[in-house]
Amino acid sequence: MDLIISAIAQGALWGLLSLGLFISFRVLNIADMTTEGAYPLGAGVCVICIHNGVNPVLATVIAIVAGMLAGLVTGFLITICKIPSLLAGILTMTALLSVNLRIMGRPNLSLLNKETIFSKFQSLNLPTHYDTVLLGFILSVIIIGMMSLFFSTELGQSLIATGDNVKMATALGISTKAMTILGLMLANGIIALAGAILAQNNGYSDVNSGIGVIVVALAAIIIGEVIFKDMSFTQRLVCVIFGAIIYRLLLVGVLKLNIIGANDFKLVSALVIALFLTLPQLKLSTKRKGVK
Repeated sequence: MDLIISAIAQGALWGLLSLGLFISFRVLNIADMTTEGAYPLGAGVCVICIHNGVNPVLATVIAIVAGMLAGLVTGFLITICKIPSLLAGILTMTALLSVNLRIMGRPNLSLLNKETIFSKFQSLNLPTHYDTVLLGFILSVIIIGMMSLFFSTELGQSLIATGDNVKMATALGISTKAMTILGLMLANGIIALAGAILAQNNGYSDVNSGIGVIVVALAAIIIGEVIFKDMSFTQRLVCVIFGAIIYRLLLVGVLKLNIIGANDFKLVSALVIALFLTLPQLKLSTKRKGVK
């Protein structure tokens, strides 16, 4: 049972990462590789701030700002320098490897005996992992609520229009360059938040922790969309969190069957995404054969 609760807890936290990627991947239609740099950036900034005596909550906010700056750089490369979005993200991600090393001063940094945001829940005397579940769902509700409110505004709708059709958005008088930069800043700010929270949960930050995180975030988005269909915008965001939890439970199930080792998680993640991306096509092919 503890393993299942742990999977739900991790899914709730990783769902935050998926919410950030949802903005760039689904709203803006950009495959933003900055994700793999913004995640360890948020973790590194948060951990080094805590080491320097900054309150964990304030350290987490500073990490969000750092992530937004990373998104700003990628947005600048795309809109001003006219660099293709995929390459721009890779350039920022690569640069952030050095930036993260500069920030932390070493490849990894521990939070042993340091106060974290999870320390606030110790007085509640919750069972193991329940504090992580509680914080994960509180943050999910806050982020989903803020995203829903934002995307219901004129500015948010302009951002959606930019992702849907750049030429049409330009014809409507929308500054697509500004919207692209704004969207990437919001996305990477939330991704850095996920990095900061997960670093505090894990007890350390590592410059290589961002490798493959975009696959994990994509898995949650794809699983949520395939399982739950015909949803409103807010419901889609909620389904992203459920997708992250389902993904973690799938990994736990596979691990319990002793089919794979812990080192094969990234491979399984890629296979899970491929499977869920293929399912709609398989269903469509089956329907066509049934009609014939």
